[in-house]
Amino acid sequence: MTTTTPNLYNEAIRRLADGFSSEFAEFCAADERIHELMMDLASEFVETNIPVVDEDSQHDVASELIMSITVTKV
Repeated sequence: MTTTTPNLYNEAIRRLADGFSSEFAEFCAADERIHELMMDLASEFVETNIPVVDEDSQHDVASELIMSITVTKV
């Protein structure tokens, strides 16, 4: 059995992941769980960083934040 050097192995892993990254982004974007997670994170962000007192307004700002981003391959 041949031992693969760490640099070749790491490069192979990066290339394999790169080949699937667009498909993975589409998979994530289509999954309802990502939207729920993003809403939880956006709500937490708004509560911590944006001084909006009204709970409905906090929800609206969090929703707008989510609509302004997308899951995509970098």
